[in-house]
Amino acid sequence: MTAPRSSATPTPSSYKDAPTRSVSVRGTDFVYRQLGPENGTPLVLLHHLAAVLDNWDPQVVDGLAARRRVITFDNRGVGASGGSTPDTIEAMARDAVLFIRALGFDEVDLLGLSMGGFIAQVIAAEEPRLVRKVILAGTGPAGGPGIDKVTKLTIQDTLKGVLTRRDPKQFLFFTDTANGRRASQAFLERLKERTDNRDKAISLSSFRAQLKAIHRWGLQAPADLTGISHPVLVANGESDRMVPSRNTLDLAARLPQSELVPLYPDAGHGGIFQYHDAFVARALEFLEPQSAP
Repeated sequence: MTAPRSSATPTPSSYKDAPTRSVSVRGTDFVYRQLGPENGTPLVLLHHLAAVLDNWDPQVVDGLAARRRVITFDNRGVGASGGSTPDTIEAMARDAVLFIRALGFDEVDLLGLSMGGFIAQVIAAEEPRLVRKVILAGTGPAGGPGIDKVTKLTIQDTLKGVLTRRDPKQFLFFTDTANGRRASQAFLERLKERTDNRDKAISLSSFRAQLKAIHRWGLQAPADLTGISHPVLVANGESDRMVPSRNTLDLAARLPQSELVPLYPDAGHGGIFQYHDAFVARALEFLEPQSAP
């Protein structure tokens, strides 16, 4: 594994202070942030629908970066990255691979959340030598039940957010219970911690392309996951409305070397944000070189 071209830059101590950098990927600039120790296998984070750099929970990123080099990035056409957003998961995966290689890495770990989990599955299947271990959170296999309903649910909850003057993530990512509402408020406050050099919001055209890609993924024939021989950690809340939680159980059952984190109680799609301390501890344990399923 070779070091990234910008490794001489001092490592930031927290995600809210991590500088936004860019790397050219076949003539298109991809923006990214990195922090954490520079030794060991890098952990690349693949984010969810409509997310940009500022949508990663700093508690999760900082917790992981205490022991691992963590890299977040905007894929093609998303946030401040250039180009046009693809409308298939497979094309997004190819762009992610190009980004990883542009940084000079020949082996990485992957953490994919929701749509990012779809992308991580494709990367692991198509570029097995590039991947060491995979964490899949709030996600499901191609053709998984309910995934083709993401567009309808997202639009409904976005309109609900407008009418109630609340962030749609409160409905999409968390349960509508006292505990879920407290967790959603805390999460949204953490997303405001970064005040300087924030990322650009996703454009409407990119958002539409992502919705189209997710819809296609949901309508695909179920993939044969037995070819993914990497160790995989699978996590989710027990009440995920976006990618129904039974998809998490299906993934764990179908992946040959999977470990299933017990579904987080009274938690939805953002279960790893709601239970960030427990998730970070389990993820770091899983990512240790000696860890085996």
